[in-house]
Order: sequence, then C-alpha cells, then structure tokens
Amino acid sequence: MKRVCIYCGSNPGSHYAYVEMAHQLGLVIARRNIELVYGGANVGTMGVLANTVLDAGGKVIGVITSDLIECGVAHDGLTELHIVNTMHERKAAMLELSDGFIALPGGLGTLEEFFEVFTWSQLGLHEKPCGLLNVNGYYDKLMEFLDHAVNQAFIREEHKAMILISNDPDTLLEEFKSFKVPSITKWIR
Repeated sequence: MKRVCIYCGSNPGSHYAYVEMAHQLGLVIARRNIELVYGGANVGTMGVLANTVLDAGGKVIGVITSDLIECGVAHDGLTELHIVNTMHERKAAMLELSDGFIALPGGLGTLEEFFEVFTWSQLGLHEKPCGLLNVNGYYDKLMEFLDHAVNQAFIREEHKAMILISNDPDTLLEEFKSFKVPSITKWIR
C-alpha cells in the first residue's frame, strides 16, 4: 500500500482518545512509509493527523474544495494540496489517489465519505480495502446497526463483512494487506 486515505473530524471530539489515536495513526503511517491522503484541513483530528505524519518525515496529500480554502481551514504545510471545486470532485480525487480507506471517529462528513467509498467497493467500482478505526468503541453502535440491517435483509452479510474494523492502526493496516473483494460484490443488494 503506497497511499491510504483517512476520513476524520474537523473537530477534536469530546474525548482525548480521539486526538491521541489520530496522532498514533499518523506515526504508524509515517513508520510504514505510506503516504497520507486526507481532506486538506488544519483543524480537528484532521490537523493532528497531518501534522503528525509531516513531523515524522512522511508525505501528506490534501484534497480540499476552494470553498473550504476561503473558510481558512486549509493546511498550508502539506507535501501536496489539490484544490477542487466541489465535494464530488474531492471524493473522486481521494479515491483515485488512494489504495485504501480508513475512517477515524468523525461526524456526518466522515460517515458520508466512508460509506460512499465503501458502497463503490460493494458495487465493484474498486477493489480497495475500507476500514474503521474503532477508538473508544466509537463505531460499536454503528456495527450493531449494520447487523440490524443485515437481519432486516437490506444488507448482505458478505457486504458488511467487507468493512474491516479494529481499535489498533497496525492491525487494521495488516488486514488491508490480505483484503480481497468477494465475488458477490457484483450483486447490487
């Protein structure tokens, strides 16, 4: 894996564990010589993650919209900063640049971006791993909901199982190495 896209919060969250995990993940990414692709901001866990990778000698590629630059949240010290016009272009660029996707705890944008790229995998539009870094049990209830959706026959178990989840960044990245998209992804539901 050359590059990994991390979706994370523009806020630090309510528990220090979220900021600490962004820092820890940044160290792991830099140590493994993986380039970080992320949303290009200097705030919240996004800023912590980018700064950690940079401080550890790693490369960071940000993808940000011109609107967000005008809001003053763009990180000005990245290895590369791609400026796009729309959020759709941003997500497409992040997909193209990345070999895998991880969501740290975050808000609606984090969830939306993660589930869109995961859905693309389910539909067979790419074969890149998608994982959740489950800090402080943040994604426990989400996984319970997905179990419920499986039980209600809206999601196939095989598709839900494509979401890799761990509370340890090294473990999650190791799981990425052996990820294979099941042939069932060619089915829509």
